[in-house]
Amino acid sequence: MMELGAGIELATAAFPQLFLPLACMANVVKNVAAVTSTSTRTPIYKAYAKGENIGDVTAKGESVGNIADLLGTGMSILMSKRNPSLVASFAVLSCGYLLSSYQEVRSVVLNTLNTARFTVAVDSFIKTGHVPSLKEGNLEETIFNPPWRHQPVAIGSRFGEAFQEPASFVATRPLFEDERYIVTYNPAKDKVYALLKDQAKQDDILKAAFHAHVLLHFINASHANLKARKRMNSDQGSYHYVNPNPLNMDFLAHIEESCKIVTSSYGVFKRKAREQGWIMSDSLLNPGRARLCGVAPQ
Repeated sequence: MMELGAGIELATAAFPQLFLPLACMANVVKNVAAVTSTSTRTPIYKAYAKGENIGDVTAKGESVGNIADLLGTGMSILMSKRNPSLVASFAVLSCGYLLSSYQEVRSVVLNTLNTARFTVAVDSFIKTGHVPSLKEGNLEETIFNPPWRHQPVAIGSRFGEAFQEPASFVATRPLFEDERYIVTYNPAKDKVYALLKDQAKQDDILKAAFHAHVLLHFINASHANLKARKRMNSDQGSYHYVNPNPLNMDFLAHIEESCKIVTSSYGVFKRKAREQGWIMSDSLLNPGRARLCGVAPQ
């Protein structure tokens, strides 16, 4: 955002009649970038801190930033003597700045399991039986996650979002009588939903998230097998009927299978995650506030 603000400032030279609105817009964008930078810099410094030396790490980080600013100012003075293209210089230096910032973020190793790192850890555990180390989990994390990207798992969803009809809820509910959550798959939205009961606590939310990813693994495997059968039937000239409008209860077998896996493996996953140094918290998974009332575990 800082580079965007600088770009808007640069555009004032091309549109002098719009100087005031462009300058105001540039200041707003740069101020937002400054606030964002301040809030995100703290966890980066904390990741490098050992023990109680966060002050030392912060001082060194700010010192490096000041040195970089001074070097950049000196380089800009030298470059200005050769009268280079303003737009080309800005584009090259901005790309270098963005690349450096990206590498900085990639180098930070955080020990907390947010949504992205939790997904990486669970997927690795399901496929290999091992929880990735802190470094491996951070390297595999997806940094760029646009808001329009499809999210296959939702935690703390509403009843109407998860179930297509009441009959599916009635069929699924007995599988989770002893749990403080209910997990289902809505084929119309191609998403796994974890509904939390009003008695759900932190560990219940974490278990619901783990269960949702396990169910997603079974659903993805089922879809892959279905596509393979379609391709094979197409090659052989045969036809296999596929329900064009599946319901939640059509995936009840996968939900039952996921319940068995979660019962035997959730404790193992938590133990291995702690051994690798991961810290799990329900707040990091951003669960929704919706809760199922009057559905108490037995």
